[in-house]
Formats: sequence, structure tokens, C-alpha cells
Amino acid sequence: MTATTFDHAEPIIRLTAATRTFGAGGSAVHALRGVDLDVTKGAFVVLMGPSGSGKTTLLNLVGGLDAPTSGSVIVEGRRVDQMRAGELSALRRRIGYVFQSFALLPTASAYENVELGLRLAWNTPRRLWDARVRRCLAAVGLTGWMDHRPYELSGGQQQRVAIARALVTRPRIILADEPTGDLDSRTGRQVLALLRALCDQEGVTLLMASHDPTAAEFATDIYYLRDGAITGHGEGVL
Repeated sequence: MTATTFDHAEPIIRLTAATRTFGAGGSAVHALRGVDLDVTKGAFVVLMGPSGSGKTTLLNLVGGLDAPTSGSVIVEGRRVDQMRAGELSALRRRIGYVFQSFALLPTASAYENVELGLRLAWNTPRRLWDARVRRCLAAVGLTGWMDHRPYELSGGQQQRVAIARALVTRPRIILADEPTGDLDSRTGRQVLALLRALCDQEGVTLLMASHDPTAAEFATDIYYLRDGAITGHGEGVL
């Protein structure tokens, strides 16, 4: 595949007639059914729908963790569904991921958990690590907790560490799968506000799957999924 230059006037993420089917015949599960979706740079897009509606599958296609059965997935001007293994690995290192479960190393400090993002990406000079980690922890309000381990942090603080880890490689895109699912409503709102600020101030593009109705208050766009298809679209409140 030849390299292409990303045109910033184009959507940073585009799915066209994307389907994903697991299994075959009568036991086939149609996780996505002909999804069309454009996401512009700096948008905070929320995918809402019941469990099994296809939200996580869609995130996996965008992140190169899975491939569509048919249709196309384009990220930053390149066809993800046509990438080779090495290209997919490079794409995954350029995207930040935030999960419901926080996915932090329990014996590592907040600083070390964020630094892990740089170790896994291995494309940032070591001399820049310390400043980068400290900046990201400051961005999520955890400068005073960088030496604390996950069990010494609240759920909201742990999710902030996970967000800092996602930011440390300076991704243009963050994929978040139910990031407020394990948080109380007040803490969840704080995390959503932080994510929206990253979009507005850092130009990060966020694609998030969520059951949390509060997410609509912070989104720029909301897409409703059911049975693998987009059934509606609305603009966020802010």
C-alpha cells in the first residue's frame, strides 16, 4: 500500500457500508450492518445503544483491532481494512485507548502506568519521557498523586491515570469504551468534562461507546445504534 497524505478537510474517521459478521450460516451474528459514519477532527462523538448493538465492534474496526467483513474503514486518509500487520501495529500505537476497567498495573505508580504508554509505543526518545508523563498527569489533575498506586486512588482518579496514559503518546484519536461505566454519576461527569476539554483544547478526536445518558451533555455528535445499525443521529448539548 502506498502512503497517502491526510487531508485535514476530510473526516479523520470514515466508515462506508461497514459490516462485521461473526460465524456463518444460521449461526451467523451480524454485529454491524452497513454502517456509514464520518467523524471530523476534534469532535467528541458518542455511540449510544444497548449491549450488543455494535458499539464496541465499531471501535475495534476503527482501532485496527478487527477487520470489517465488507465495506471500508478509513482513518487519517488510509484504508485500515487494507493494512498489513506492520501498518496495523503502527496505527494502534498512534491511537489512545481508554477502557471501562481502567486496565492499570496494580503494583505500578500512576507515573509508571502513564510511562508504560511510552514504553509500549517505543517511538518517543527516552529523554522526553519524564516531561511528557508529568505534563499528561498535570493535564488530568494528578500531579500530586503521581507516586500513588491504583489501590490508593479513587475510581475517578484511576480513570484519569488511564486517560493520561492514552494521551502520553500524543494521539490524534482516542477510542473510549464505556469509560464512565464503573464510576458514580458525579465522577463520571468529571471524566466526561475532562475528555471534552481535551477535544476543545488539544484538538483530540474522541470516539466513545457509552450507556451513560450524561455523555450527551458533552458530545458534539451522538449516534444511536441498535442491532448493528445506526438508527439515529443528534448533536450534543454543549
